[in-house]
Parts: sequence; structure tokens; C-alpha cells
Amino acid sequence: MREFTAIAPSPQALGTSAGRARPGAAVSIDGLGRRYGEVVALHPTTLEIAAGEFFSLIGPSGSGKTTLLGAIAGFLAPSCGDVRVDGTSIVETPPYRRNIGMVFQNYSLFPHMNVFDNIAFPLRMRKVPKSAIETRVRRMLDVVRLPDVGERMPTQLSGGQQQRIALARAAIYDASLLLMDEPLGALDKNLREEMQFEIKQFHHAIGTTIIYVTHDQDEAATMSDRIAILNRGHVEQIGTPRDLYEQPINAFVASFLGQANMFDLASVTAGPDGVISARARNGLELVAALAPATRRSLVACVRPEAIVLADRPLATPNALCGVLRDRIYTAGSIWYRIVVGDVAIAVRKPAQRKLDQFTSGMTVYLGWDATDTLLIPTHNEEKTDEEGA
Repeated sequence: MREFTAIAPSPQALGTSAGRARPGAAVSIDGLGRRYGEVVALHPTTLEIAAGEFFSLIGPSGSGKTTLLGAIAGFLAPSCGDVRVDGTSIVETPPYRRNIGMVFQNYSLFPHMNVFDNIAFPLRMRKVPKSAIETRVRRMLDVVRLPDVGERMPTQLSGGQQQRIALARAAIYDASLLLMDEPLGALDKNLREEMQFEIKQFHHAIGTTIIYVTHDQDEAATMSDRIAILNRGHVEQIGTPRDLYEQPINAFVASFLGQANMFDLASVTAGPDGVISARARNGLELVAALAPATRRSLVACVRPEAIVLADRPLATPNALCGVLRDRIYTAGSIWYRIVVGDVAIAVRKPAQRKLDQFTSGMTVYLGWDATDTLLIPTHNEEKTDEEGA
């Protein structure tokens, strides 16, 4: 990541009473769904988003995340359900009356207006007095740490600066809810990482509620208080980034958020000493610490960073021997692919300054604790019931 200095805006820059950030809105989504004829883009969905929360929607293409965001904004009429902001239904309210800020991937700045006029535009549309516009725009430029660019044109700004101006324009009229649709998708990797931090600082500064759509799992995990993972129009699971990573509810969530070694299970047996033995369909014998809460089809999930790699046998509950086939260096990490029988297992370790002792073709030993073997359903139970009906 390139070096930069993040400076939180002063209370005076925020322009709020007693120096406090503006309160965000609580959002209730109740049975919200959207159909296109026979095609269901979003199944009836219920979510509760707390005031001031940074809440992300992630999922593969076609999962329903942009449809959900569009229905909240009012750009799409839902086929069913309701959206309430601070207890008031807005589902019949036109978009321009919802007092919701929007930030898009392409910034959507007016190319014929300078920065000041771009930010001031929402206030002028609301007939705010000229003197108040001047004060509020200057304060917002301070919030996004670009106090001296008001007279520049958007094309004279970098991508990151344009995104900050888009944030300023979306928040200038004290919107209690900001919706962001892939706002960093057009930026290069380094700038994306820098802007993740900038947006998080911006969120802390203004205190509004943010609903954020992205396809980038790492981006969502970095920025969010909670995340909803969508798949084929359903919400699979909602939780903090750590909860979703460490306690995935099913195989889709485990594989979508982060990397995972997944093994289909043929049987699970609880021994008299409380040890859970699991036999994978590929023949591997695994040991887990917690018995699954369901008898449905199961998989075992082992995260790559949980696996110990050694040049001698390990005294761990799960201990395997294999051949190292591939060794790939990425920024800060080394990935190994070890073949055990006919099964490939991924291992990730932090890159060390000292020479790495593991090379392709050598015999290596793998091990991990029983608590790192997660036994989870292939599908959500209620979803399996629905699909099987």
C-alpha cells in the first residue's frame, strides 16, 4: 500500500452541535422482494440495520445485492415488503424525497461544474440560502481533507480525490443514510486499499448509516461492522466479519469469505472421549472438536492459515503427510499446495525474511488442531427445505 497520512477532521469541520457527528438512521427491511415476471431477483428479505452502522452487502453477480440497494433507494419498486427509516415507511416515497445519499462506482460528478458546484448541487436543488451553501460546502471539503480544490474541475483530480468529492456531495445535505454501490470498483488496487481507510474515517466523522455494496470480500471485511452475504436472491448469513469467517453457517459462506479447504463428509462419529471423528469422501480421516447441530449433508472446512507445515511428523489431532507441489509468493504471504494421496490442500503462511525451507517436490507434514476443523452443512436447512419442496 502506498504511504499516506489520514487526518480525522476536527469537530469544527463537521459543523455539528457540540462537535458531535450527525446521527445515522435505523433501517428496517421487512420481507422486501423483487420479481421480473417469473424470475425472482430478490426473495423476501428481512434485515435490521442499526443507526450509524456500516453494513455491507456482498455476494456473486446476480445474488440480489444491487437489487436490494436499488429498492432501498427507490430506483426499483419492490414486488413485496417494506422499507422503514427510523420507523417511517418510505416504500411509497419517490427517490428524491427519501433524503438518502448515493455514491456510485463512476463517481457521477458533473464534468461541466467545478468541485464546489458539484458539492453544492444538492443544496441548491433544496433551495438552501447561498450563504449557508458556502459555509456547508467549505466545511465538507475540510471533512474530506480537500479544502483547496473547490475551484478545480473533476478532470483535474485523481481518482481518489474524485471519490472523496462524491462522498462529500452525497453527505452535504445531512442525509442520515448513505448507499454506496461498488464505489471503489474503478480504482487500482493500491488506491482501493487507501480509499477503504478514507471511507471508514469518513464514516466515523459524519456518523451516518452506510449500506455498502461490493463484490470484494476483503474490502467488506476491512470496512464493515456487519455483513450480509447474498446468494441467488437469498441472504445466506449476517454477522461481523470475524463471525462469518470463523463460524460460517454453510459451505457457500465458508468458501465465499476467505480461502478454505473443503472436504465432503461421508460420516461423522462422536467417540466416548468426546472426540469427533469425520471421514471425508476422499478417504481423509479428520478430527473435530464440535459435533454438528444437523444431520444434513456436511462438509469439513479448514482454513489455510490454521495448518502447521513441518519437515517432520507433528503431534497434532489432525496429522497428515504429503508432497509439496506448488509454492507461490504473494505480497506478505506464501501459499503452498500439498498433495495428500489424490487430495490437494492449501496452506498459507506469512512470508519470512529468512530463506524458506520448503521447496517443491519435498515430503512435508501437515497438522492442525481439532478446533480448526469446522463441520458445517452444505446448505442452510430452511433453504434446503424450500428448494426440496
